Amino acid sequence: MSKRILLADDAAFMRMMLKNALGQGGYTDVHEAVDGADAVEKYNELNPDLVILDITMPNMDGLEALKTIRAKNANANVIMCSAMGQESMVMEAVRSGAKDFVVKPFKPERILKTVDSILGGA
Repeated sequence: MSKRILLADDAAFMRMMLKNALGQGGYTDVHEAVDGADAVEKYNELNPDLVILDITMPNMDGLEALKTIRAKNANANVIMCSAMGQESMVMEAVRSGAKDFVVKPFKPERILKTVDSILGGA
């Protein structure tokens, strides 16, 4: 059975890049959200195996979305993805239950390696 992945990023090109990278790794059941609020709504609908959240988004940022998703499902697999590699953000994301943190810009292999390590491959 294929793994369902939800990507949340307010930048369409970033969602496209992530989707392409995941597709190369064999992950084809990929859904998109445009901000944190959308991500939480889609998480509830789709119950994905993994969520990739950008930190800086309108309406609800990635950290808030992470906390909301983890409050609903303590076992949710969430990877944070952001250009802001600040220690405080990384620490807060990890404390809030993120499984990993990928800093933009990233190579497709880096995101795939992280996804594979959490999901055990497509």
